[in-house]
Amino acid sequence: MNSTQPAIDANLALALDALLTEQSVTRAAARLHTSPAAMSRTLARLRRTLQDPLLVRAGQTMVPTPRAQALRDEAATVVRRLEELLTPRGGVDPATLRTTFTLQAADLAGAALGPGLLRLVRQEAPGVSLRFRSEELEGGPALRDGRIDLEIGSIEHVDPETRVEELVTLRMAAAVRPGHPLTESIVTPARLAAAEHVAVSRRGRFTGPLDTALAEQNLRRRVTVVLPSHLAAMTLAAHSDVVCLVPTDPSGSTAPPLTDAATALGLRLLDIPLPLPPVSIGMAWHPRHAADGAHQWLRDAVRRTLGASGAGATAD
Repeated sequence: MNSTQPAIDANLALALDALLTEQSVTRAAARLHTSPAAMSRTLARLRRTLQDPLLVRAGQTMVPTPRAQALRDEAATVVRRLEELLTPRGGVDPATLRTTFTLQAADLAGAALGPGLLRLVRQEAPGVSLRFRSEELEGGPALRDGRIDLEIGSIEHVDPETRVEELVTLRMAAAVRPGHPLTESIVTPARLAAAEHVAVSRRGRFTGPLDTALAEQNLRRRVTVVLPSHLAAMTLAAHSDVVCLVPTDPSGSTAPPLTDAATALGLRLLDIPLPLPPVSIGMAWHPRHAADGAHQWLRDAVRRTLGASGAGATAD
């Protein structure tokens, strides 16, 4: 015995609704943009499926059977639900959102984004809450698994399907306290190398791109402490003579939010007289969220907070 369920044809529901509403094969055909002959064949199929005549001739008109009358409202409801299901959703009204977004970001990126994002949430989406996670999930399947909604920072080691958008490209500057010896005259590679440095590395590394650039000048800097946090490193620089590297705008014309913490600590940003690779800050998300209106609002809010145009975005 074959117990397989017969395939459901959604077109039959559309035809049933049209026939029961119009009570005319001709008018139902016109409503569904098909021919009367095709609609007659569909009515015959519905009669076989439901084992009921549905519409019967009464003079020059057709009238519904009791079964058809009982099905009329239900058929209309099914068609309306199908239309809602298969109609592309428009933009979301952020004021109606009631959700929590989880973002993964380094401490500096989180500190830069937090105030601006919170301001936009209060103004546009008061029902939204933000949860920032540190980078312990970096390089893992957190985006794919849905543990985080958006990753922000230097995007590396993502899954192949992950969508990535570059937000802003920055350069590194040397951050020092007011009155630091480096502020007394022009910063040269030799003077920079001779100063005490704090390195930022979650893996405890003492070297980075600056060391590579100095080595090409036959110079080597003195890193006296390694910290896992940019904010901790900048705080140390504000209260000692160590030099901390801070990302800033390449042109020097504007101060991106990523320098807000340095400004709040009173640090001075000095140009580094060496060619260092640019720092690209981006955001990454799983394609399951690409068309979601709430997530689209979140991505746009991040762009606006960091002053990014989104011109380098991948397709949503």
